[in-house]
Amino acid sequence: MILWQVLIPLVIIVSYISLGLGYIPGLRLNRATIALITAAILIALGVLTLKEAWIAIDANTIIFLLSMMIINGYLSYSGFFNLALSFLWKFTLTPLFLIVLLTFSTGFLSALFLNDTLVLITTPFILQLTSKLKLNPIPYLLAIAGATNIGSLATLNGNPQNILIGSSSGISYLEFTQALIFPSIFGLIIQIGLLWLLYPEIRSTERILLPKLSPNRIHRAILGKTLMVTLLLLIAFVLGFPLAESAFLAAAILLITRRLKPQKILKQIDWSLLVMFSGLFILSHCVKSLNLFNFVRDWLNFPFNLTIITSILSNLISNVPAVLLLQGLMSEVTTEKWLLLASSATLAGNLTLFGSVANLIMVESVAKEGYQLSFWQHLRFGLPLTIITTGLTYLWIMK
Repeated sequence: MILWQVLIPLVIIVSYISLGLGYIPGLRLNRATIALITAAILIALGVLTLKEAWIAIDANTIIFLLSMMIINGYLSYSGFFNLALSFLWKFTLTPLFLIVLLTFSTGFLSALFLNDTLVLITTPFILQLTSKLKLNPIPYLLAIAGATNIGSLATLNGNPQNILIGSSSGISYLEFTQALIFPSIFGLIIQIGLLWLLYPEIRSTERILLPKLSPNRIHRAILGKTLMVTLLLLIAFVLGFPLAESAFLAAAILLITRRLKPQKILKQIDWSLLVMFSGLFILSHCVKSLNLFNFVRDWLNFPFNLTIITSILSNLISNVPAVLLLQGLMSEVTTEKWLLLASSATLAGNLTLFGSVANLIMVESVAKEGYQLSFWQHLRFGLPLTIITTGLTYLWIMK
């Protein structure tokens, strides 16, 4: 019995450490498989039944996330993101203006669509661009990394942890955006200032000679339909319609088509993220039922403590597991606390390369193209950015 009582907490602690690392030494596992294996072991140990595990998975969050991935898949396949980037590129005049344009455009698109998608699309585009212009790609890659996180702060559908909080908190889409849109805008401005300080070469006001970029394939019929459905979905969000149900219906409408095989969209969905979410829901349910981290509850009653703990934990075990763990431990939950949890987890994603899934996606994309963005290159930019933006957002919410 004593061994059993020791074994269960040990499994949970090891799982969180492994989730933070993203792997287990000697094994070919990622965060999704770690979360799934942990859930299976906890069920086998009798912490909960299979039926209880199924009930622990929040259907609203999974459906909302899946639906947004389908919508993003259609936007990506139709050529929307590449078309938007190519359009913005025509207005680039100087290296500094490129940083400004890239920061605000990426931030804006991340607020409307999942930030992970934006990183996948923009990273190869920027590497191609900076190579042709013979510019140092690092400040422009950092602009993408920072802007996707900061921009996604502004809406409930901007990133996975916001989707989770939207499903759990009951905060309306409009209320959430009204509360966090200004910190998001201020954060993008601060990012530009930091890059200007850290990288003197981007201060150049010399006009850039525009090179020819590879032509983008645009599927006009699919693009038109997708943009119409997406616009109607955003209107539904603003009007207060249920988030998951609205997104699910929008995704279903897009899937009704004669032009595109469903496999081409379904293979773009990050099934690993959905599996990870499901496993984390089960893990969080076990942590809550076993009262393993009850000592943290009293600390979380204070907004400042909640902000600090969320920021640190997001970089230790990543922001989605951190939000799932902490939301189950919060007592006396208020709108302010939900907003602090969302903003701290999102902005902490800029602290290190391991702070958010979007950062890791970007690093992998860069490596595939033969470039390298080191941990320290990111840290000297991410550390001050995270401290300043998190501090200002805390003051804004608590004003």
